[in-house]
Amino acid sequence: MNLYGLLASRFPAEGEAPCLILPDGRRLSYAELESQSARYGALLVEAGLKPGDRVAAQVEKSAEALLLYLGCLRAGCVFLPLNPAYTRGEVVYFLNDAKPGLFVCAPERLEEAQELAWACRLPLVHDLGARGEGSLAAAAAQMPARFATVERADGDLASIVYTSGTTGRSKGAMLTHRNLAANARVLHRYWGFRPGDVLLHMLPTFHVHGLFVATHCALLNGSPVLFEPKFDAARALRLMRAATVFMGVPTYYVRLLQEKGLTREAVAHMRLFISGSAPLLPETFAEFRERTGHTLLERYGMTEGGMFTSNPLEGERRIGTVGFPLPGTEVRVVDDLDKPRPAGEIGHIQVRGQNSSSVFAGYWQLPDKTKEEFTPDGFFRTGDMGRFDAEGYLAIVGRNKDLIITGGLNVYPKEIEEAIDALPGVAESAVIGLPHPDFGEAVTAVVVRRQGGEGVSAEDIIAELKGRIAGFKVPKAVHFVDDLPRNAMGKVQKNLLRQRFAG
Repeated sequence: MNLYGLLASRFPAEGEAPCLILPDGRRLSYAELESQSARYGALLVEAGLKPGDRVAAQVEKSAEALLLYLGCLRAGCVFLPLNPAYTRGEVVYFLNDAKPGLFVCAPERLEEAQELAWACRLPLVHDLGARGEGSLAAAAAQMPARFATVERADGDLASIVYTSGTTGRSKGAMLTHRNLAANARVLHRYWGFRPGDVLLHMLPTFHVHGLFVATHCALLNGSPVLFEPKFDAARALRLMRAATVFMGVPTYYVRLLQEKGLTREAVAHMRLFISGSAPLLPETFAEFRERTGHTLLERYGMTEGGMFTSNPLEGERRIGTVGFPLPGTEVRVVDDLDKPRPAGEIGHIQVRGQNSSSVFAGYWQLPDKTKEEFTPDGFFRTGDMGRFDAEGYLAIVGRNKDLIITGGLNVYPKEIEEAIDALPGVAESAVIGLPHPDFGEAVTAVVVRRQGGEGVSAEDIIAELKGRIAGFKVPKAVHFVDDLPRNAMGKVQKNLLRQRFAG
């Protein structure tokens, strides 16, 4: 089964029904989505790519970028979305690891992309702009508007999405056609998508939330999508008068609450608000309900498999929880020996899907790491800590890994610590996440200066990092200490640093 075939089977019978409604007034119908994605699929085949070959795309969100993704599915290729904020050094790692047959970049980075492709021995580079300009769109326009979607097996890869690890090395999560199709079907039913729904899409499309969860639900429903390039609170309020469903990270809801125009009348047309990708603060949950009359639906998932749990559409959406395991997904909370913990007790969260439908196929070219992350009976170790309450609601209480989630994006401290430690005047560092009212967590660095490095300032460190790592990874604050607290084994006690600097 090809995932695209499933999505297309639910497209409206009336081909001229609107699919993407763009900010400039353009509308792309479902018939045009079919024909344009066919052109991209045909282009990939014409370029010599075969089923299973990777296509890496570091481009801005646009209708054309979505068409490229669908074209990849249709051609049987494996889509590799990359955050446009990634720096040159980060992109080099991804290209060397995945070895894509095509690298698509933004027009302003074409010269750099060509240099990287030569260095990484990649065969083909195209550019694609946010307004549809660039060599890729031009080449696709010359292709036929009909294309026979390539058949794929359930276990064949549809996408590789890179997710960082505590060692600092990014890992490619392999997502199959079965993974993505099963998750789309379940979410479409569980969240009650129905005729007449209109999705307001303001999420980025380089990660699971925006590219898969939101987009697949809408396409599976044959819904119009208000397809916006980025989140804008004031514009979101205006568009909600024409939408029924909105998906966002907690940061979006914090910023919506800062808008005086957020009233019950302003969102009267809305059916459902969904929050995920980071913990939702209880005060945000409560204030949003008071202001709008809508109760946010919080859910839980990760790159390695999409969504695992969700609060119910009907019934209590319990504050501070991420709801129940989704149909087809098993979730358990266990101790250090993988033995189940009783309700109310904290443990490690592990997940397993029926026929592996809910969990990824493993990490790209890392069989040992993949084996390590699964229990002998097939549960994936999420790295999150949580507890079930007596009614079966799951609450996330922390992480046993050092993951920081800021604005819905994952940041692992080790990578940033290595960059800081390499700077002149720095002896060592520890990077932690601290509560932040807007971003959920703020990346924060605690630094020990070298002897003679008294001149190193927070501003110096932040300025240096801005050219080396993506902007969302750069610390919001830098604190200086004489020594980092350590336990008897020499491990830095980050919990003590969080307590000290939380204010």
